[in-house]
Amino acid sequence: MSDPEIAIVGAGLIGRAWAYVFARGGLTVRAWDPDTATLDRLPAEMAAMVAEAGGDPAIARRIRPVASLEATLEGAALVQENGPERLEVKRELFARLDAAAPPDTILASSSSALPASAFSADLPGARRCLVAHPVNPPHLIPVVELCPSPATAPEMMDRAEAIYARVGQVPVRLSREIEGFVLNRLQAALLAEALRLVDEGVCTVQGLDDTVKHGLGRRWAFMGPLETISLNAPQGVPDYMRRYGPTLGRLADDAARGAAFSAAVADRIAAAFPHSATPDGVRARSAWRDSELAALDSHLKTRAEKDR
Repeated sequence: MSDPEIAIVGAGLIGRAWAYVFARGGLTVRAWDPDTATLDRLPAEMAAMVAEAGGDPAIARRIRPVASLEATLEGAALVQENGPERLEVKRELFARLDAAAPPDTILASSSSALPASAFSADLPGARRCLVAHPVNPPHLIPVVELCPSPATAPEMMDRAEAIYARVGQVPVRLSREIEGFVLNRLQAALLAEALRLVDEGVCTVQGLDDTVKHGLGRRWAFMGPLETISLNAPQGVPDYMRRYGPTLGRLADDAARGAAFSAAVADRIAAAFPHSATPDGVRARSAWRDSELAALDSHLKTRAEKDR
């Protein structure tokens, strides 16, 4: 069987990262963007991304910018759409993709909030549409949430899962649509309580981040919360639930809700991170974050190979 070819639609930050992921996995990638300047910059930006990550220069050579959407889709096994997070844009774009892509091409959106049914329900090819939600930056954080619409065919989910796994991502398959998918729902619950604790003066911004970074985050880098609790009581999860379930249930009931996301607490937290007060500062700190993620990714892969 020949290697699947990948079409990237939207060559901004997330689109470039996805192009890197697929090309790093050995696949041929064609990329299109409605902005010709973005497309013109793509070869240089991909070469720089590869060099920054210490990757093989051949990765960038497997990524080809294409002038038309139709030519980009030709022969593609999977389309990774990375357009603006606006429903009217997604609807128009998916109508074009459905009309132009070969009938068995998977149409996957990088949407972080919009469910596939919102922009594909009325399409003739709704069966091949799904959300493949990455975490930024997807070339350094491998999880991708695969969320079907009610119309998505199981075989399309199977094929998508196989392609993402083939290029080194960690696909998490959802059984149905749910607002925010899984990762954002978990993130929202933790973040709401974090904002509340800081806003009420229970701890400082630094103290809150240290609690996660040097506490929960240390374990969660290689072990999820459910496996964590399986080791936190002598007789496993049922024992943990008997010992700690009532207390944690009360804490969960008392946890913050949406009111924690206020402008006042945002200003307070922003003051703790002056390096992020300007676009240049955000870019510089993001580059540092990406280098740390790359080092962590390398470490975890090395450990996984040793454990085999």
